[in-house]
Amino acid sequence: MLKTRFTEMFGIEHPIVCGGMTGVGTADLIAAVANAGALGFLTALTQPTPDALRKEIQRCREMTDRPFGVNLTILPTINPVPYDEYREAIIDSGIKIVETAGSNPEPHLPSFKAAGIRVIHKCVAVRHAVKAEKIGVDAISIDGFECAGHPGEEDIPGLVLIPAAADQLRIPLIASGGFADGRGLAAALALGADAINMGTRFMATVEAPIHENVKRQIVANDERATDLIYRKFHNTARVAKNAVSQEILRISQQPDAKFEDIASLASGARGRVNVMEGGDVEGGIWSAGMSQGLIHDIPTTQELVSRIVRDAEDIVRARLVGMLR
Repeated sequence: MLKTRFTEMFGIEHPIVCGGMTGVGTADLIAAVANAGALGFLTALTQPTPDALRKEIQRCREMTDRPFGVNLTILPTINPVPYDEYREAIIDSGIKIVETAGSNPEPHLPSFKAAGIRVIHKCVAVRHAVKAEKIGVDAISIDGFECAGHPGEEDIPGLVLIPAAADQLRIPLIASGGFADGRGLAAALALGADAINMGTRFMATVEAPIHENVKRQIVANDERATDLIYRKFHNTARVAKNAVSQEILRISQQPDAKFEDIASLASGARGRVNVMEGGDVEGGIWSAGMSQGLIHDIPTTQELVSRIVRDAEDIVRARLVGMLR
């Protein structure tokens, strides 16, 4: 069994995390992750209201008696989000682990800390991780350039970013971006991380609440099957390569292109309804990382976590130790 500072601090069996994923991080998947001995996060803003989040937390509790958390992603939006009300729903529900992402979590930390909640903050740069440690978060999740979603604008891959962060942090570190198997877990631990975070890999599991076509497409895709969109607008996002992402790139290359020119193509509702629910993998943009090239099946979450841990242990015990002379 692999024990790290992270598993000890958060009371979980394995150093594996399923971070927040909009439209994917529901009780169906997160309870399965928890039951497998890993740490999963319900995605607060997947729920339309704070009351709906309370109900989803309760639904998850009915499916597992193991630890799980809630992700609160703080980003500018066209329609204001009642972040304070979502925060209070998390606290009122007795959640003890929160993952924050996006903007600075400092305004929310006093309330979380007063409620005895441990906070993991997701960053894409070492300087942001150092600042988050200074303001009092309990652990850092660092996203390398390989990740799905928003990798930032500096394009630092995990092989450099993870040890660079480990060199400067004293609190537990979760490595994110490009992880999908036991080799990645063993490598992350060697680089100085205390756990790995996986998103795309958990999407291709039996329990993930998305259309089977999406899961099959992840398996069919290779490591080249992503696009970086919104780069022109300094809000880079890595998504699965398809007709819509390619059209967004084509329009964005125009010298006078504005976000309004691609807004209808970039609609989150379009991706959620057409792709995640409807199964039309060409019907909208959807997040996926370069780890697609390492994903070859659609196991149960229990099978996946057990395999990753077993393979990582074998690598450390048999391969690496066997190399010592």
